[in-house]
Amino acid sequence: MNRRDFLHTFGIGAAVTGLGAFPYEALAAREIVKLTILHTNDVHSRIDPFPMDGGRNQGLGGTVRRAALIEKIRKEEKNVLLLDCGDIFQGTPYFNYYGGELEMKLMTQMGYEAATLGNHDFDLGVEGFAKQMKHANFPILNCNYDFKNTALENKTIPFKIFTKNNVRIGVLGIGIELKGLVPKKMYGETQYNDPMIKANFFAKILKEEEKCDYVICLSHLGYEYKDDTEKISDKKFAARSRDIDLILGGHTHTFMNRPDVVYNLDNKPVIINQVGWGGIMLGRLDVYLSKRKVKMNVTSQNQYLGEMVNVSKHS
Repeated sequence: MNRRDFLHTFGIGAAVTGLGAFPYEALAAREIVKLTILHTNDVHSRIDPFPMDGGRNQGLGGTVRRAALIEKIRKEEKNVLLLDCGDIFQGTPYFNYYGGELEMKLMTQMGYEAATLGNHDFDLGVEGFAKQMKHANFPILNCNYDFKNTALENKTIPFKIFTKNNVRIGVLGIGIELKGLVPKKMYGETQYNDPMIKANFFAKILKEEEKCDYVICLSHLGYEYKDDTEKISDKKFAARSRDIDLILGGHTHTFMNRPDVVYNLDNKPVIINQVGWGGIMLGRLDVYLSKRKVKMNVTSQNQYLGEMVNVSKHS
């Protein structure tokens, strides 16, 4: 199991150089809460590991490995938050046969606490996704799709607040423009709203009205588009954002060597992370927060599931 290590320090205190490098005694003395954020994106119905067929991703991934690693981390850490950034569906015969039921049931068993929608989650139509939501014991978050007059009306919420050791974490979700990407009949009367406007609106609510200490955006916009300056990407969105601390992304299947940092409209750092596709990696960020409401720093150890053999990498 290989790891990608990242460190970005801001705010107060000394740099954390690894998960075991900062003594818990020091954490207690400074009243610091460690929040462990685990995340996936673009799993695309990959229940089993990739087959040993000589392909570039052979032997990697699989829900059994992911579940085991999540369980191990939960035993080691007190404050774990498990999230997904969309494209749960489509890609294997499991989806063709079960229509997404198996994916939702497995995510529920693994203890996912929230997810957002990707474009492929509409592959059986709005009705198809709505049908499988009964198997999900976690909310679907999206603040920029208006599902009025569709099967998903009143079945998603714009954000969810989680409390971990008296720290309030606000999580919201945003989705990509469906027109031209998804057949109209699949999303029906779903209305797309500018994700930057909507996310900033709800992030302000989370920070100012709901008094959240940390705000996470689950995004299915895509990390970066080098050849298309009109598309909204996570990097472009981060630069124009306010009140968002972390963007967990999807859609572009980007295996990031390390999380990126973009400074927002208030010149504050926004961290962006994405972990490829197919369940090959489990994203992990450890956020150290002061109970005095001052952010300290973040470390990351994105972990491959299985032996890394010629893993496809995108940036």
